[in-house]
Amino acid sequence: LSNLDAKLRAAMRTELTKIHQRVGTTFVYVTHDQVEAMTMASRIVVMKDGLIQQVDTPQNLYDKPVNLFVAGFIGTPQMNFLNGTLEQKGNDIYFEVGDISLKLPADKASDPMVKDYIGKDVIAGIRPECIHDEQQFIDAMPDSVIETDVEVTELMGAEIYLYISFEEQNMIARVSSRSTARAGDKIKVALDMSRVHLFDKDTERFIIH
Repeated sequence: LSNLDAKLRAAMRTELTKIHQRVGTTFVYVTHDQVEAMTMASRIVVMKDGLIQQVDTPQNLYDKPVNLFVAGFIGTPQMNFLNGTLEQKGNDIYFEVGDISLKLPADKASDPMVKDYIGKDVIAGIRPECIHDEQQFIDAMPDSVIETDVEVTELMGAEIYLYISFEEQNMIARVSSRSTARAGDKIKVALDMSRVHLFDKDTERFIIH
């Protein structure tokens, strides 16, 4: 469908889905467009360089990617990746980026896999919709609030994409169109650490979802 314009492409996705539902047989559809795969498929095979990376439902691919490639491939805008270290302070475990410490929720901190990575470099993944600039979230998540520089804003209609940076790391936040953030502003955002993914820096495999 890549040669069709956007409106016709969306219409064709709907029609193909209706045909699939009506016929009730198995379709094998090959695409490079993750939007087509996510909207049309009941199961998706994600491949890289001819090798299968993950076979799962669209929702599980989004929520539980097995590695960095799948995590970055599924979702628009793609998942943000941050390089940092896991450190333990008392009974709590933090993901540290430069001078910033982001506390892991108790359920993630208690995971046996996390314990094996204390003191090691890891990659944290967080989706754009899990980064909030609303005051209610900032007040509710004091252990994961950071100050960022707004580089660019993109109004998408019902939402705004904020391109933000901190500690030489770049992120995209998907926030409400009511946001007052503008390019050049310094703003605080809260990261929903209950939705964070951790990946092994060497193997790029997931540690926890």
